[in-house]
Amino acid sequence: MAAGSDGAPVSMIERVVRVLDAFDGVARLSLAQVVQRTGLPRSSVHRILDQLVAVRWLSREGNDYRLGIRMLELGSLALQQDTLHDAALPVMRQLHASSKQIVHLAVLDGMEIVYLEKIGNPPNMDLPSRIGGRAPAYCTGVGKAILAYADAEAVQEVLDGGLRARTRFTITDPAQFVRELRRIRERGVAFDREEAMRGVGCVAAAVRGPGKAVAALSVCGPVRQLDFARLAPAVQQGALRIWRAVGLGAPKPAPRVADAPAPGDWPAGALDAWATWPRLTDWF
Repeated sequence: MAAGSDGAPVSMIERVVRVLDAFDGVARLSLAQVVQRTGLPRSSVHRILDQLVAVRWLSREGNDYRLGIRMLELGSLALQQDTLHDAALPVMRQLHASSKQIVHLAVLDGMEIVYLEKIGNPPNMDLPSRIGGRAPAYCTGVGKAILAYADAEAVQEVLDGGLRARTRFTITDPAQFVRELRRIRERGVAFDREEAMRGVGCVAAAVRGPGKAVAALSVCGPVRQLDFARLAPAVQQGALRIWRAVGLGAPKPAPRVADAPAPGDWPAGALDAWATWPRLTDWF
């Protein structure tokens, strides 16, 4: 057993994961670079790299290593088997065709969002997002859309992590950020106006029923070219279509006024569901 930086033992599986994680965000690495990124002994890294090449998880080109064909096969298989991804693809393609902008599907992982899919890449726009890539949740449209329906602990974790300014438009005040999440719940859609990246805007909506969001859908593009008011209902309806296609539950018809319970009689989450679904209209 090797030891980590805190002196705790590092299992073989943990060492393999560290080596694979070293390739996050880069195309290829040398042995020395993997050693530097993982903090593991050179001999261990060399042995793990050789074994990963043998099982095709990595490939070697000269003195450099890169993710191998087997990793790509497994990643592709995981995406194909992901019900959420499959349900979202036709909706995302339609949104991309109608908006001519980049469309994202993302999920929340701690204080970050992870992009499950990205469609579109306009030649006049350099957006660094990529499938499997991460970004802070607090300054992205998809992140705010999910956090708006998250529990208090998840929101507090983000606040405790700090709201660092990415641009001069980033919300960095905790109280203002909480108010922003409240507004997102009220309007059912989140906006990012150059909060994460200068010149880039996004319109996002949570994929959800009555309760927490499981993902978020967004349309992103040059902020001066986006018609936020026109895109908002289309993105919101797209998120609803994904939720329905996944089979996580379809909204029930809104109760008639005469049948509606008194304000104090609503079960937890029922008022939220009743108020949200009827606002949506069929934009496709």
